[in-house]
Amino acid sequence: MIRRTSIGAAAVFVAVAFTSSWYVSAQSSPAASRAASPAVAALNPAPSPEALGFDSQRLAKLDAYMTKAVADGRVAGMSTLLARHGQVVSEKIYGVKSLKTGAPLTRDTIFRLYSMSKPITGVAMMMLFEDGRWQLDDPITRFVPEFKALKVMSGADENGRWPIQDMQRPPTMRELMSHTAGFGYGLADQHPVDKLYREKGVLAANGLADMIKRTAGIPLMFQPGTKWSYSSAVDIQGYIVEKLSGQKFGDFLQQRIFMPLKMTDTGFYVSADKASRLSAVYAGNPKTGKIEEVTELFGGKMPTYLEPPSMESGGGGLVGTIGDYARFTQMIANKGELDGVRLLSPASVEMMGTNMIPGSALVASNGNGVARFNEAVGFGLDFMVVNDPRAAGTLEGKGSMSWGGAAGTWFWVDPTNDVIFVGMIQRMGDTGGDPLGSMARTLTYQALTHPER
Repeated sequence: MIRRTSIGAAAVFVAVAFTSSWYVSAQSSPAASRAASPAVAALNPAPSPEALGFDSQRLAKLDAYMTKAVADGRVAGMSTLLARHGQVVSEKIYGVKSLKTGAPLTRDTIFRLYSMSKPITGVAMMMLFEDGRWQLDDPITRFVPEFKALKVMSGADENGRWPIQDMQRPPTMRELMSHTAGFGYGLADQHPVDKLYREKGVLAANGLADMIKRTAGIPLMFQPGTKWSYSSAVDIQGYIVEKLSGQKFGDFLQQRIFMPLKMTDTGFYVSADKASRLSAVYAGNPKTGKIEEVTELFGGKMPTYLEPPSMESGGGGLVGTIGDYARFTQMIANKGELDGVRLLSPASVEMMGTNMIPGSALVASNGNGVARFNEAVGFGLDFMVVNDPRAAGTLEGKGSMSWGGAAGTWFWVDPTNDVIFVGMIQRMGDTGGDPLGSMARTLTYQALTHPER
């Protein structure tokens, strides 16, 4: 389940040219130097936390908190990476990837990303947007005509029945990418539409075309644009990527995103030669108070991720390392570019980080208790966005973009302070205490005592 704040990951270091003369000039005029050298941010190690505005003693609180989370058995292992101005301030590895074998968690451990797949799919969509293949307010039926006959099951009447209504208009691409289109998901079963998603096995479809066919037979949860509800919308986006590009979704991601960003361990399954690097997934046992390896997921058997899946899920199917995901987040922080390779324009990244939920659709929760949105926290194009961080109760910068995964992974990109953070764990459900992503934010920013650097 995704919470208000997500959970994160660490990264591998990638060599890029950093001269001593640049470092000297950066000390005298950091803002001017960064503006003059837009490609500097590429995940090199920082000379010291202080050089980037952090207090080492205060930053030690972050390490101590995460160390205790592992020592207390809340998670088996954890990897975190904090970077600022493209330089790694802190990279930590804790615990094990398997309680059964005792194998330590390592820098190249592969994690199930689950819903941290969504921002990657969003970038694929925006690349096609920049190719002129679609517009934000296009009806999705232009690309998915199977949805022209969708109905709406918006709420129970006074007799407890759920009447079926006609769709007033098709959802738009903007609504599809901001979870305001009205689609269900099937991760919970409070709403009849979610129950239908489970019954029809939408997330277990035999490919993206079959997923579309199954979805087309299920009503929307509300009239498009009227509410926010976490949904299968990003899996639908994966289908649209296939249709517009003429490529298999995974091939598009590999050729257009993973290869250019050198995300060598990210994909929809783990090859045999990397299988030993895949972390086990755990969940808390309320009876024993301890974590146990998960064997079932959402009513079915836990996928092994050791062979190609029947459906390449853009909403939750990717696996990868902390280093790979840190490169992705640094690309977003760099406004679409990394190591001289540009995936998106700065304007497109800015649009992804702009709240798209209309004021009339702001709700306390989506009915499944998944996330909260208000004037302080909104949702852009496949990213959650912090519009007013202090009102939201967080210390991060305005405009921070984030999300997380079902197994506890989290990340955020803070454009105001030029900070990225990735955290990787593999635990389903509550982490048995304070949300680790929320605490990571607090403990990171209480240590940023000189944000002007």
